Amino acid sequence: MAKTRLFKFFLSLVILFVVVGVMAVIGAWMVVLRGPSVPEHSTLILRIGGELVEMPPNDVLGQVTGGARVQTVRGYVEALRRAKTDPRIDSVLIVPTPIESPFWGKVQEIRDAVIDFRKSGKRISAYLEYAGEREYYLATAAEKIYLVPTSSIDVAGMATYEVFLKGTLDKLGAQADFEKIGDYKTAPNQLTQTTFTPAHREMSESLTRDMYEQLVRAIAESRKKKVEDVRALIDEGPFLAAAAQRNGLVDGLAYEDQLDDHGAVSKNGTVEGESYGRTRRRMTPRGAPRIAVIYVSGIINSGDSGFDPLNGDVAGSLRLVKAIRSA
Repeated sequence: MAKTRLFKFFLSLVILFVVVGVMAVIGAWMVVLRGPSVPEHSTLILRIGGELVEMPPNDVLGQVTGGARVQTVRGYVEALRRAKTDPRIDSVLIVPTPIESPFWGKVQEIRDAVIDFRKSGKRISAYLEYAGEREYYLATAAEKIYLVPTSSIDVAGMATYEVFLKGTLDKLGAQADFEKIGDYKTAPNQLTQTTFTPAHREMSESLTRDMYEQLVRAIAESRKKKVEDVRALIDEGPFLAAAAQRNGLVDGLAYEDQLDDHGAVSKNGTVEGESYGRTRRRMTPRGAPRIAVIYVSGIINSGDSGFDPLNGDVAGSLRLVKAIRSA
């Protein structure tokens, strides 16, 4: 009899634990589905930096290290578009952190989204802990720029560098064998040349000059300066914080906890970009125009898409064709 009672007691305990566990899982799942809450009259903070990936890493290592939560270029752009019409968001603060991506097109896409956000009439500011050319170029799209008092604006012009390894291969008795079409297909030149070919030099100088002119125009337009004055300032760079403010490159010097005193951050609350991306999205009204975006990231190859441990993402022809037909 005692054994029966003891068995019933343990059985009830097990059932209780199971019920509580199931309820906890359901509760957690409901919280995840609901997403983080956004305070009314809050500031959206977008910390923009790193490699500016087009898609989150889909390899095992990337998932284990939080790759699923990596902010993408499209994620930043979408957050700004949502915040533009979100009544809970009163302002946006962009925080350009060191940008590792060498591709200016990604920075330009986010910068264009910042400029588009300004059409909403909501305030958007930039906060810099440090700024090279890419970080400052992005920050110039904002209405106001604030800089850490102990930091600097490291804008001193544009330069590109190339490494040629043919001389090294010659010493090793090796020869690189590539097929290329056209003088401007310069990828193999690193291994087949000892210096620039005329076409390679022309292309590199043209791209560098174009990026420099875009930077100059962006600074001139946003900081209300003449183009020639901006060129002169760049020749004098880099600038310590006080000199950057004195020359009109930034609007104020402040630490992050002082930004609310400048009106750059709402006193009602803030929401980080990563959290804002997980909040509920408004459904697109039926009949509204929509654009389907198909991402092609990685090596394009025959067959299905996947991941190569050595080369990264593989964009397979079968998956791409299926996606295009579906769209």
